[in-house]
Amino acid sequence: MDAAVMIARVAVLADALLGRRWRLATAESCTGGLIAAHCTALAGSSHWFDRGFVTYSNEAKTQMLGVDAALIERSGAVSEPVALAMAQGAVARSAADLAVAVTGIAGPGGAVPGKPVGTVWLALAVRGREASAVRLQLDGDRTAVRDATVALALERLTWRAGLQD
Repeated sequence: MDAAVMIARVAVLADALLGRRWRLATAESCTGGLIAAHCTALAGSSHWFDRGFVTYSNEAKTQMLGVDAALIERSGAVSEPVALAMAQGAVARSAADLAVAVTGIAGPGGAVPGKPVGTVWLALAVRGREASAVRLQLDGDRTAVRDATVALALERLTWRAGLQD
């Protein structure tokens, strides 16, 4: 995706978060910090971006976000329960009101039965509320999967931050 389009998406997200006086945290596995990087590329992001957790390994998910190792063992790192736990952990271990978590298989390797390359779980958590997750099946090479994940995460964050509760 074009850099100018990404900056515009982040600016819309920033406005929505600032309008609610919310702060954001990210918990990223397959994107390796790209969501946080796009957010912090916008000047003034310190007013609404709290922190990013890059939890690429299962151990990092457990240590940094409090994801139960038994949950990862039982469900797999690329799963709805783990994505939900990552998002909830990001809110719990930050000053953020809203968190996004992504875990997936960007490829070219890593596919397992039922989880082909391009499988990504994206979860959102709002402090004090139940988290939600969606399974994505993305096409393309590693870069395309990661870029699409970032774009969809920003889109869903903007949607969630714009909701009136």
